[in-house]
Amino acid sequence: MGDYDTSITVAVPPATLFGYLADVENLPAYMPRLTSAKPHDGDRVTVTAHIEPPGEPEQNVKSEAWIRVLEEGKSLEWGAPGPHDYHGRLHVTTGDDASSSLLSVELHTDSVEGAQVDDGIAEALQGIKSAVEAAEAGR
Repeated sequence: MGDYDTSITVAVPPATLFGYLADVENLPAYMPRLTSAKPHDGDRVTVTAHIEPPGEPEQNVKSEAWIRVLEEGKSLEWGAPGPHDYHGRLHVTTGDDASSSLLSVELHTDSVEGAQVDDGIAEALQGIKSAVEAAEAGR
C-alpha cells in the first residue's frame, strides 16, 4: 500500500490551470499512454490506454474510472474501481504570484509502491505542466 504526495509549479494562473484540468477530455494530452477519455453518466469516464506489457503484444485497453470536479476548492478527485483501491486528488492554488499555480497531487494505491509510482506521478505532473503551458502560449 502506498500514499504519495508531490507538487509542481505551472506558469499559468490558477483559473487557467483548473479550467484545463476540469475538462476531462484533455486527459490524453497529459497522461502517458492514454489515448482517449470520454465522460458520461455524471462523474464516470471511459478511458482507453495504449500499453506494452512485458512479454505480451502491445494493446489498447479500456477501463472505467470516475472524476469529480470540485469547483469551490479547485480540486479534482479521481479513482478506478478494482482491487487496488486506486484514487487521488489534484489541487490547484496560487503559486509565487497571480500568474503561476502550484499543482499538488495526492495518490493512494494498494498495488505498487516506490519508484515506479513516484516516476509515474512525476511524468503526469510534467505532462500537465507542458500541455497547459503550451496551450496557454498558443492563445
